[in-house]
Amino acid sequence: MSRADELYKQTCTKILTEGYSDEGMEVRPRWADGTPAHTIKTFGVVNRYNLAEEFPIMTLRRTYWKSAIDELLWIWQKKSNRICDLGSHVWDEWAGEDGTIGKAYGYQLGVKYQFAPGQEPMDQVDRVLYDLKHNPASRRILTNIYNFEDLHEMNLYPCAYSMTFNVTGNKLNAILNQRSQDMLTANNWNVVQYAALTHMMAQVSGLEVGEFVHVIADCHIYDRHIPAVKAMLEKEGFAAPTFKMDKSIDNFYDFTKNSFQMENYQFHEFNFEIPMAI
Repeated sequence: MSRADELYKQTCTKILTEGYSDEGMEVRPRWADGTPAHTIKTFGVVNRYNLAEEFPIMTLRRTYWKSAIDELLWIWQKKSNRICDLGSHVWDEWAGEDGTIGKAYGYQLGVKYQFAPGQEPMDQVDRVLYDLKHNPASRRILTNIYNFEDLHEMNLYPCAYSMTFNVTGNKLNAILNQRSQDMLTANNWNVVQYAALTHMMAQVSGLEVGEFVHVIADCHIYDRHIPAVKAMLEKEGFAAPTFKMDKSIDNFYDFTKNSFQMENYQFHEFNFEIPMAI
């Protein structure tokens, strides 16, 4: 069983056995039929993954890792908010009439700031890349896309909103802060994305990967997802696949979704149709 499977089982079991149900409360999300989408949740989950030991991909069901990385590159590399720039349809329901998701996600990473007197303005991604190479001892290497000034122009407030990078010795560690996490549809998708990002940032900065820490404030399972989650918890996972990345790439902007491989990726079939809350 992969480490991702172990932590997924532990987190979901805790939610189902000890979690708080918001049934009866007024909630924003709705199912397609207009019914309130209630959840059972736990607060303040912290999951740690040692990227030097294995890549944290789930085997209890298939994670479409190539699409996940494609979305990550759309946000972090293209810094785009246009869904036409994305290879999948995961953002279609959040697109406005202009074909964008508003001033959200990639848009925020593309905004340039003056980080220090006398320096040319740069965006948050380029600042991270600069500091990892030129100032790796810094305790200020982070990004934040939860821009309160622009929230009213975002079609969805950012869920995964902040990354903090920290170099210890020759290892790059990272923390992903997430305000809200749908455990069935999004948990391992986000873990795969930001674990891959940590690998990319480490490689182009001449570092080794260390630990990836995922901090989730509101960690929940939707009411109509509970049967599917329980079925997954009954399965015994497989060993993690071997993660490979094109070692010739030394420029972050040269990565594509085809720069990665998951060798011997085994996973259980998932026979549930997942309703989406919006």
